[in-house]
Amino acid sequence: MASPGFLPSPEPTDRVRRKAAANRARERVEGRVLDRVLRMPEPMLRRLAGPPTRVDGLTLDLETQAMLRVKELAREPDVATLPIPRGRRTLLRQCKLSGGRQPIGDVVSLQVPGAVGELDARLYVPRSQASSRFSSTTGGPLLFFAHGGGMIYGDLDSHDALCRFLAEHADLRVLAVDYRLAPEHPFPAPVDDCWAAFSWVADNANRLGADPARIAVGGDSAGGALAAVVALQAASAGVPVAFQLLLYPVTDMAEPTESRRLFSEGFFLTSEFMRLAERSYLPAGQDPRDPRVSVAYASVPSGLAPAHVVTAGFDPLRDEGESYAARLAAADVPVSQVRYPGFIHGFANVVGAGRSQPAAVAEIAARLRSALS
Repeated sequence: MASPGFLPSPEPTDRVRRKAAANRARERVEGRVLDRVLRMPEPMLRRLAGPPTRVDGLTLDLETQAMLRVKELAREPDVATLPIPRGRRTLLRQCKLSGGRQPIGDVVSLQVPGAVGELDARLYVPRSQASSRFSSTTGGPLLFFAHGGGMIYGDLDSHDALCRFLAEHADLRVLAVDYRLAPEHPFPAPVDDCWAAFSWVADNANRLGADPARIAVGGDSAGGALAAVVALQAASAGVPVAFQLLLYPVTDMAEPTESRRLFSEGFFLTSEFMRLAERSYLPAGQDPRDPRVSVAYASVPSGLAPAHVVTAGFDPLRDEGESYAARLAAADVPVSQVRYPGFIHGFANVVGAGRSQPAAVAEIAARLRSALS
């Protein structure tokens, strides 16, 4: 489409092309191995995973336990123990391994306005709509998506598989935005970027082939926090939002919860990771009860979009996500809340390995599709 904001794909050099091809080949092989491991017969998988893990009356999903065991055997470090640039690369590789190669109709690179400049973004168009990717007459639903990563990790590539999966299984367009990250750009930069980008999307829905009345906001973890803030700001400003999809969102950086204590180690998201994220994201003296930091302390405006809040049983963020869902319900916001009891934080990125986690994300996509139909 020859209009401002849409970018042609740059032509890589031969060296860059060869290196990228080698990396993709290695990631495909490693991803297939992980998928085959998680699809082993249950007795074999149990021998690999070890005895069932039970905490707080919950039993860890067998495939998830096996995945954690594979990570341990491979001596994969906690990304929070690495320098942030290396941690970003490590997390990206992990996401690619578990995300697999997800089909999609079309992926278009864009630039959209951020708070202080242009942001990279991607428009994912499902196969059912690929023949009319920018038609103003299409008028389909669109999900504005903010990636997770503690406000310090993650990018368009880390959540590419999840965005493809949601676009195809929910049969909608997904607009993912690459907001600025801490510590280079601490609070409120990510919040301001997401609000600016969402505002542009709302004003340019027809350009994106979307129905302005069927734009949802969503995200996972830190991205769930950003999506929740955008929904609150939109309601206060009178900007329509049709739905919120909040995947294990960060909602309270001020008060520790029981789930943060119970699952602080050994279940992917660690207390060290959370401390690093909060130190990096919040400037000195910043009140963690600021509603743009912790939506648990926000006033609930009238007209706030209906929400679907997803939590995981073995996730440190479980309790605060469920408390936020209860708070919305108490304020008469239409809300559904689902806990996947055997899963860990980040399970939505595991759409390309095993059976249990992709099946759960397919359920989430079906809920999104129904909400926007």
